Amino acid sequence: MLIAFQQDQLVQSGVVPRLVSIIRQYPENDPLVNVCLLALCNLADMDSAREALAEQGVAEVLTFQLKRAPDAERRHVILEILGALGESDTLKLQFAESGVPEALSEMIRSLQGGSDPHDLCSIKIASNLIVSLLLGDESMQKCFGEGSGVVYQDVLSWLQSSNTQLQLSGALAIANFARNDSNCVKMLDLGVVPHILTLLEQHVDEGDVSVQHAGLSALRNLAIPATNKVRMLEDGVTERIKSLLRSDMPPVQFKLLGTLRMMVDGHEEAALVLGRDAVLLTRVMEWCEAKDHAGVRGESSRLLAALIRHSRSAEVVHAVAKADGVRHLISMATSEHVIMQNEALVSLAIASAIDIESMKEAFRDSELLTMLKEMLEDPVGAIEVKFSALGLICSLANSSVMKEELHSVNMKESLSKLAEHSNSKLASQAISILASLGDSS
Repeated sequence: MLIAFQQDQLVQSGVVPRLVSIIRQYPENDPLVNVCLLALCNLADMDSAREALAEQGVAEVLTFQLKRAPDAERRHVILEILGALGESDTLKLQFAESGVPEALSEMIRSLQGGSDPHDLCSIKIASNLIVSLLLGDESMQKCFGEGSGVVYQDVLSWLQSSNTQLQLSGALAIANFARNDSNCVKMLDLGVVPHILTLLEQHVDEGDVSVQHAGLSALRNLAIPATNKVRMLEDGVTERIKSLLRSDMPPVQFKLLGTLRMMVDGHEEAALVLGRDAVLLTRVMEWCEAKDHAGVRGESSRLLAALIRHSRSAEVVHAVAKADGVRHLISMATSEHVIMQNEALVSLAIASAIDIESMKEAFRDSELLTMLKEMLEDPVGAIEVKFSALGLICSLANSSVMKEELHSVNMKESLSKLAEHSNSKLASQAISILASLGDSS
């Protein structure tokens, strides 16, 4: 506490401009420059010091010093300062405008291929710092440079490096660049996807989990724009990333499932391709029962629901039912997360409308109708869940076989109560289903 107070007093006394001035004016090999840089390193994590340094245009000074650092020790101090200051959004942009990312990339290029621990440490800090700078929207765009930026080009080379740290930072950087839709489209034009796929394939068996996770994050972000989904499917992305199905690492499984789900989101053809793949469905069923990882279980069920929702295909419904996936969707409908409940109920409604014969046995075994009654009658249940439950019941009411079973559990009683709900749309839907069950009162 006392040290922090003393540091704050120093900043208020105007020491920061003096330190920056000395670093600017003195030759880089002067011992006093070292002292001033160490002093800045001690102050750099203070908000007041960051503001003062931003006013002094410190980014330009540090860029100059980094390019001319006489030894690894000086370089390390400068990297520490940059790392602390890079947490500020204001300084992120100042860094980008002053050429900090390019200077870091240049330094990494000069150190690559060596085995000196100090150099490897500098590469790690510098590459992590570049990834961090890309979290700022403006600084990220400056580094991307419409796909021709030096930093972006270097990041691509990192994906093909033998250095695991650079591979990791490269994949994370691509994921950050892909936060912008126009960048996503441009990167596909420039052929980034094959580089990521090759990187993932290198790490499938006993590879680095962090690299796989980062690579899949990049692919997922690249698949967000609708136009990219089509192109990625044509490029065989879904086929190539299925090699990761062999992975026994839950973080990789989780990210892979999320990536595949993004690939089929709003894309019928991708949903058809994946939804008819018996090998994929078998593996997804195994993950639906992952005892030690709730995230993997949840993402597996969400992928099943997405395959049905986006394909609306009898073949996919039949394949999911044959693989014993319906029970997992029914279990998902009881999730504590409303979004997952809705996704499950909607997919079950679509599947029932398409192929009730494939579904009815699983519905009976799981006592689905009793569960739906409880959803409708739950006094604290979410309105959107009740809507989705009504959608499924409506689908079932159109089947002569299931209509009888709806009568047997007295579903009309639950619908009649809902017909008096304060939400007029919900009440109207319940009345409509009552009419289809033979009771218009």
